[in-house]
Amino acid sequence: MSEPIVNEPEAIPETLCEREQWVCWREEDRDGKPTKIPVTPGAGGFASSTESDTWSDFETALEYTETEHADGVGFVFTDDDPIVGVDLDDCRDPETGDVDDAARDIIDRLDSYTEVSPSGTGFHVLIKGELPEGRNRRGSVELYDTARFFTVTGDHVERQPNRVARRQDALTAIHREYVQDTERATASESEQRDGTDDQSTETDTVDAGVDVDLEDEELLEKARNASNGEKFERLWNGDTGGYDSHSEADMALCCLLAFWTGGDQTQMDQLFRQSELHREKWDEVHYADGSTYGEKTIERSIATTSEFYEPDAGDDTADAHDPAADSSPGVDAGDSERSRAYLAEKNRLLGERIDELEATLAEKTERIDTLEAEVERLTEELATRDREPGDPQESTPADTGEGDNESETASVWGRTKRLFGSDSK
Repeated sequence: MSEPIVNEPEAIPETLCEREQWVCWREEDRDGKPTKIPVTPGAGGFASSTESDTWSDFETALEYTETEHADGVGFVFTDDDPIVGVDLDDCRDPETGDVDDAARDIIDRLDSYTEVSPSGTGFHVLIKGELPEGRNRRGSVELYDTARFFTVTGDHVERQPNRVARRQDALTAIHREYVQDTERATASESEQRDGTDDQSTETDTVDAGVDVDLEDEELLEKARNASNGEKFERLWNGDTGGYDSHSEADMALCCLLAFWTGGDQTQMDQLFRQSELHREKWDEVHYADGSTYGEKTIERSIATTSEFYEPDAGDDTADAHDPAADSSPGVDAGDSERSRAYLAEKNRLLGERIDELEATLAEKTERIDTLEAEVERLTEELATRDREPGDPQESTPADTGEGDNESETASVWGRTKRLFGSDSK
């Protein structure tokens, strides 16, 4: 690209800019397709959406786009933030700006910060919320909240808010109607099989994979000898370095296993249990439907993985893509897939707690203002009494002069202490 794609940095919401979850990206051809490769700001090496030491603050990332090593910036989604990205592809005419009805409906209902994607043919909508369980993409609509990154252009869509708004109800409804609605998808797929749909569309399924049929030892040997074999070996041996939590390391290893097994859940489970990352938590029930932590981790790692090892393609290209860290060819670099749904509940509770603390802080601030006003009044009262030594309340025939001032000072400060003391209870 001839020039960086960061149209209006000042339009990007502060909610995003204040987080040190930024990477850069550059466009490269992979297998004949333009692909946005994540780049570590300032260093230029490959960035990982699961390794925070390859991220930076917004200013550092933006500055690096002025070099020849980066074309734009991207925001990394994590389990520790409430941000959800909605990626709408192939819905905008870059010449006329016309938007199809489905994309317009989604944008209007989310009513949050929206920008035009780097290609000009789609939109990115950023909201606060919790991604519902189930599949995260169908057709041209994709929803992400962890383990990947969104390209950010600052090309803000007019008439849309310039802030990242909380839109849980709208997100849940859109996920149900546009992504989870299997009846609608089945009808569409039937039309394609019957030849009634002239448009060529890509069928998207959560458990898409290939028949790899490798024995465990052969598979492990291939994984260790791949270009990212060192990373696989570290995770296999239980090294969680570079990950914010043990669970994120679990997810990273499962993504790699999903790639090499072709999405075979049974083999993935067998292999993971052989690794040093395996722990008792793997078999604990963490979900209302009775699913264990391990079952959901495997399920979501398969949903995250858009490419699988193909034996017929040969070993020379088998290790070209790391599903745990790389963005997928043919998919905008904003791709992201949740890794653990149970953390959504933690985020919700944290959000509620923050709201409570903010309300408490407002009350305390108001109380402090009241106390400061009272202290000022008492100080003025003390000064007035110092100027009126003849006040009968301030002296008696047996006690006048310097003793009066000391007594009055003790009285006023005693009242002040009692005032503050009652507030602290």
